[in-house]
Amino acid sequence: MTTAVGHGSANRWLQAMPVIFVLIWSTGFIVARYAMPHAPPMKFLALRYLLSMLCFALWAGLARVPLPSGRRQWLHLAVTGVLIHAGYLGGVWAAVKLGMGAGLVALLVGLQPVLTAVWVSGRGGKVSQRQWLGLAMGFVGLAMVVWQKLGLGEIGPVNLALASLALASITVGTLYQKRHVAPCDVRTANLVQLAAALVVTLPLALIEPEAMHWHPELIGAMAWSVLALTLGGSSLLYMLIQRGAATTVTSLLYLVPPCTAMLAWLLFGEIMNSVAIAGMVLTAAGVSLVIRSGR
Repeated sequence: MTTAVGHGSANRWLQAMPVIFVLIWSTGFIVARYAMPHAPPMKFLALRYLLSMLCFALWAGLARVPLPSGRRQWLHLAVTGVLIHAGYLGGVWAAVKLGMGAGLVALLVGLQPVLTAVWVSGRGGKVSQRQWLGLAMGFVGLAMVVWQKLGLGEIGPVNLALASLALASITVGTLYQKRHVAPCDVRTANLVQLAAALVVTLPLALIEPEAMHWHPELIGAMAWSVLALTLGGSSLLYMLIQRGAATTVTSLLYLVPPCTAMLAWLLFGEIMNSVAIAGMVLTAAGVSLVIRSGR
């Protein structure tokens, strides 16, 4: 009886993981909007990685969790850490710092499922007509949103390049982890990934001229980033990648832009006109078509 109850609780947790992940991940772009007026992006992220490492080290130590075994496993974890943490978060936060809205950067990065599905299908040398249709719908929808933002000065070549870097990093990092990282404890895996991200980010943080101003919004953003986004969101992403297919996991991310856009509209008054809403719907529909065709 006890075993059945425990098994049922575990199943409910597994079913809830994707929903919890999407909700937590959506707040990352909002937190960036709160923090960036008070801190340079690389200094904020370097401190976030350091504090997160201390939390994971304490957690792993109390649980007596062994470190990942083998030099190759450490190398693969380090590569994913540089991509998923340093590359992805660095690109997102720097783009927001340079004026890109939370909703738009979430939408740009939200094209990851399309790229992942095409790459996975392309390994067999064929992409279906439905997938190409979905890909075209996604880019048309994105163009509709971007066109609305051009006149507002929200998009420039630099922040667009940074958002594209974030998109490439999270896409390659997810595929790399699924292919190369052997299953190991999520706490020590994150510890290695964050250490690698810190090594890459710290030199950039040291050359940033701007100082951190410890406004209550910055303190709240740092606390949420460490406790909810890194310890919670990154751990859930790691577990989801280890348990599911790459296209299945990344399909969750197309739910993030609508959630982020709604939060940005409510909290910051970011524009949500009919063209932008139609573009978001078209992008989500295109991504969904690619994902369902690739299964």
